[in-house]
Amino acid sequence: MAQDTALPMAEAGSAERLEEGVEQLGWMRGLSLTSRILAVNILPLALLGGGIFYLDGYRKQLLDERYKLARIEAQITAEALAGATRERQEALLIQIGKEQRMRLRMFDAEGNLWADSFELDEPAFTFDDPMQDNWQEDFAQMLDRAVDTIVGAEPIPDYIEPPEAKATSWPELARAQADGLSQIQLRDAPDGTPVINAAAPVGLKGATLLTTRNATDITETVRSARSTLMSAVLLALLLSTLLSLYMARTIVTPLQALARAAVRVRLGREREVEVPRLPGRNDEIGLLARAVSDMTNALRQRIDAVEHFAADVAHEIKNPLASLRSAIESLGRVEDQKLRRQLIDIASHDVRRIDRLITEIADASRIDAEMSRTTFETLDLSGLARAIIDRRENRDENEKLKVVLHRPIGKTLVRGVPVRLERVIENLLDNAVSFSPDDGVIDVTISLDEETVSLSVCDQGVGIPAEAQEKVFARFHSVRPDSEAFGDHSGLGLAIGRTIAEAHDGTLSAHDRTDGKKGACLVLCLPNANPSFL
Repeated sequence: MAQDTALPMAEAGSAERLEEGVEQLGWMRGLSLTSRILAVNILPLALLGGGIFYLDGYRKQLLDERYKLARIEAQITAEALAGATRERQEALLIQIGKEQRMRLRMFDAEGNLWADSFELDEPAFTFDDPMQDNWQEDFAQMLDRAVDTIVGAEPIPDYIEPPEAKATSWPELARAQADGLSQIQLRDAPDGTPVINAAAPVGLKGATLLTTRNATDITETVRSARSTLMSAVLLALLLSTLLSLYMARTIVTPLQALARAAVRVRLGREREVEVPRLPGRNDEIGLLARAVSDMTNALRQRIDAVEHFAADVAHEIKNPLASLRSAIESLGRVEDQKLRRQLIDIASHDVRRIDRLITEIADASRIDAEMSRTTFETLDLSGLARAIIDRRENRDENEKLKVVLHRPIGKTLVRGVPVRLERVIENLLDNAVSFSPDDGVIDVTISLDEETVSLSVCDQGVGIPAEAQEKVFARFHSVRPDSEAFGDHSGLGLAIGRTIAEAHDGTLSAHDRTDGKKGACLVLCLPNANPSFL
């Protein structure tokens, strides 16, 4: 039976410094890199976007309050003007216009302008000329338009004095006269500030009042709040920049350490390298560090296995080569024909042994690579075992031994490569045949549970001592029966079987028989692929 079975001070200091850097991450250690990068970059944008929409809502709230005030002012003024004499009306228009910084106009029932506070006295306000604005005002107006575009604000008509001083030139006056209620209309002044017109009926004779207010304070308030917002955004941008630099350091430092470790491994100094695992980091960098560390350890194990395998191969091939060489060298000096035939038989046996070894070694060496490229398929392990047993009986490969298959009702499904699993079962049966007595029975039992499907091959031979139950899977380890010719087995059969089992996420192990009888059991366990158990 057969099967295969100090950190430098500088590097240590580097690893310790790296771990200290990890501890500095604090609460951020639990966040992924994606979350940190998004948080750092979205912070100023979220603040800017949220601030813009907040300021737009704030501006609308101020305008709504001003609409209510304008409506109340127009109604109160209209009530005060109703029934007053012309002189009193003109005096009220002048007084209210100066105190409230408004323009008040009265129209008679025919829609003709009857009185205008700007004509009766000096204007209470004037519109700024955009052509005379400095660059700060131009920039502020440009920002106003940009914000309106971003928030999707409805377009506001420009405030333009009509060529004729008629009530019909103002839609709000027509609505107020028709409905008998005060009306509000918003327009844009030439400098972009809001102009609020309020229209209200005066008395019962069809006269109407139009008040005009240039609400520059609203624009000034919003622009002041926007300046505060921009300061906050700049502060957030500065904070984001500092956090980005800090994050870059926490990302670049471990990556540089991993890169140095990878270079040292590539240069052949992997024995001296301790790849940092960064257990304190749960983000992508930590996953990468642990993956690289595991990969390095796996690489070291693979290199060790290759070195041991190469040494074992050299040792196993050297023995038959030495025997072959001795037989060939002696053949030329021996005259006795009987002795010459014996030497030729020895040489022929050694050649077959070498050929068998090379075939098994080549097969063992390519199993890992082949299994990594192979696509698994679902198969019935009971059916596969039945077909193998029947084929061996037809070819008389069981040496007249009785092979009994015990299997459950239904399918025992596993996922794998049929030809490779067939190789494992063949090896287990070959091993059982070798150690079974002439009248022995080989029991092949298949069982399953929620997680695994097991195939055990039990013989009635001498059994395997407990201390050797793992050694039998070592490469080139071979303890054969006395009746078997030396060199008929390579010592790789069970080793290849375990390699194939592990490539299928399964196991292959040796045990004593559980029924109290003499003999050994080799058990193959594979993941259960039956849909009813998944």
